[in-house]
Amino acid sequence: MKSIRTVVALCSAVSVLAACGGGGNDVGTELGISKPQARFINAVPAGPNLDYYLNAKLDQGGIAYKGVTRYHDVDSGTQNASYDVSGTTTTIAAQSFSAANGHHYTTIALPSTTSLISVIDDPYDKGLLSDKARVRSFNASPNAQNVDMYIVPPGTDITTQSPTLAGAAYQNAVPATTQDSIYLNGGSYQVIVTTAGSKTPILKTAPVTINNNADWLLLTIPSGGIGDVTPNDIHVLVAQGNDADTSAQELGPQ
Repeated sequence: MKSIRTVVALCSAVSVLAACGGGGNDVGTELGISKPQARFINAVPAGPNLDYYLNAKLDQGGIAYKGVTRYHDVDSGTQNASYDVSGTTTTIAAQSFSAANGHHYTTIALPSTTSLISVIDDPYDKGLLSDKARVRSFNASPNAQNVDMYIVPPGTDITTQSPTLAGAAYQNAVPATTQDSIYLNGGSYQVIVTTAGSKTPILKTAPVTINNNADWLLLTIPSGGIGDVTPNDIHVLVAQGNDADTSAQELGPQ
């Protein structure tokens, strides 16, 4: 009887979401029953176009800087993501991950001469009826090794504020990979980045709008590309959850 009530409750929730315009795939993701999904981001400023491969098969070619491929279904189990420079056949970097139902996977080409690839495992644990925005940070800036990120109303004095996303070491996400994103109300925000533990901004962006139900990945990057070794000279890329190929928004100083 309990299992029947559970099924009825889930079906009711799905019906409510459908009536509100929610996609069936979103419902499946939130219930953890849909197929894993994967995408690729070219986060190498001033770098070449890249070709993205899954399991040695071309998934998408010619991805320019800031390019974000759409999320699409992949099989559960071990997957191998890799990329090369468009028009070549030499693999630049590769990383394997174990894909699980309901999870989203983002492969990132990094602006570095040593660590060239990372994969984020997002379990996507959003509540069925929540309309909050999901937000996560990722440190893709080798010239800013440990950063705090504040996502606050414009003009906020962060002196007495705790970081929204604290202590992102280079090549790491906050919340960490395999952990769920944080949740914010939709609205106008300013992104402020500091070195970890400091209240002195190294980047303060113009206000940006985060919509309800948005899914944002905020990546710190060296503003001048791989060759930019100036400490803390960074911008932020905003990669949104997407069902179509798109381009990340680049946020510089206000």
